[in-house]
Amino acid sequence: MLFDQIVYGPIHSRRLGVSLGMNLMPCTGKLCTFNCIYCECGFNQPMLHPVLPMAGEVAAALEQKLQALATDGVRPDVITFSGNGEPTLHPEFEQIIQDTCRLRDMYCPEAKVSVLSNATQLGRADVVRALKLCDNRILKLDSAIQATMLRIDDPTNKHLTVETIMQGLEQFGGDFILQTCFLRGTLPDGSLIDNTTEEELAAWYAAVRRLKPKQVMIYVIDRATPVKTLEKISAEQMKGIAEPLQQDGIDVQITA
Repeated sequence: MLFDQIVYGPIHSRRLGVSLGMNLMPCTGKLCTFNCIYCECGFNQPMLHPVLPMAGEVAAALEQKLQALATDGVRPDVITFSGNGEPTLHPEFEQIIQDTCRLRDMYCPEAKVSVLSNATQLGRADVVRALKLCDNRILKLDSAIQATMLRIDDPTNKHLTVETIMQGLEQFGGDFILQTCFLRGTLPDGSLIDNTTEEELAAWYAAVRRLKPKQVMIYVIDRATPVKTLEKISAEQMKGIAEPLQQDGIDVQITA
């Protein structure tokens, strides 16, 4: 599922409500630092010269959409950066977030600015500054075990480590939302994948307690995935996964 516009929606998000989507990646294919086995946008597309919208184009498209929504009496709950890949890859990401916050304040001040990110660009100071301007920094950690992270997320940087991701997340002092997709199934090579095992959950609980995020979002696959042999985790099991953290007083939002 790819988005063919810079601004799309509003759509009803399972986790965020009425969401106006923002796509900073090419409209012709997915461009991401991860190649997740469950991504609804599919796998990364080879592009010799990917074309990204300039910051001015993004601001103009957003303002036009917000004006139209205001005329129709529609107020989004959230302006969400997601789209066809990793939004923080955009070289003008900081400027785009500054423009978005300014336009939000003009047209729909009650809306939240949210970014769904895989947390791979947190070594860039401009990305961290931009994320700190947002209301919701929703940052991914699909497994706290290195081998499993590599198999689920398949990062383009094969030297990326869970510890590097964790250190990047710690820059926010807990003022972020941690998101994790739980799944199991079979990979194309016939091997099993499951980030809900006792070992996986023990490592993930330890990571959550170390990071102390203000909220944890756990969810299951909901749409077609590029690897077709993945299974949806049951709502009952998701409640069981959340329970130990909830007993610690951690806010866990379940989307199952």
